Amino acid sequence: MNKKYIFLILLVIIGILGFMFFYTRNTPNKTNKQNYNAERTSQNTIDNALQNSIVEDNNTSGNNTENNAKQNLVDKNELQKDNENTSNEPPKETEIASFTTKIYTKESGRQNNISIACSTLNDTTIENGKTFSFSKTVGRATSSKGYKKADVFRNGDVIDALGGGLCQVSTTLYNAVLKVKDLKVTERHPHSNKVPYIKSGKDAAVSFRGTRSKIY
Repeated sequence: MNKKYIFLILLVIIGILGFMFFYTRNTPNKTNKQNYNAERTSQNTIDNALQNSIVEDNNTSGNNTENNAKQNLVDKNELQKDNENTSNEPPKETEIASFTTKIYTKESGRQNNISIACSTLNDTTIENGKTFSFSKTVGRATSSKGYKKADVFRNGDVIDALGGGLCQVSTTLYNAVLKVKDLKVTERHPHSNKVPYIKSGKDAAVSFRGTRSKIY
């Protein structure tokens, strides 16, 4: 073959190869473009998913905070109710009336008897509609209860007998009751003589059936 033709063939081949090289370099590959679009779409999807997740987390956090606040409020109320139900504290007492009488003697027997009678009356509760009796509550003065002899009236005379001083406790309580408008006195006995610790008509003698004694 003529060298001239061989040279021309080589030039044509070189030209074709050069054209293909420059064409491939300057023209984006369709496959690469599709891959790029696919990667971009995938990235957008991930970004959207992350953003939605953050929003949902924020909403969930807000809801959890609100729910926790409500739960804490419920728990606090339940705890308060439990404390109220399990409280063993007694109800507070309210004073509705008071009265005082003076003890004019230092006689130990009289002071002893007054102390025993007052201790017996302590913590006495009178239910609505019920009747209170001083004589039944305190009972007869006996040595077994610790009572001692002190001055009492018997048929107008002053003698020593067990329970002297009970009438002063009874009189003091009687005058306190008179200050309460909702309480009604159904029975009261005066002394046969005047007593020094209260004015006339305001005393309340203690007497028991079967005896003529009136303790003062």
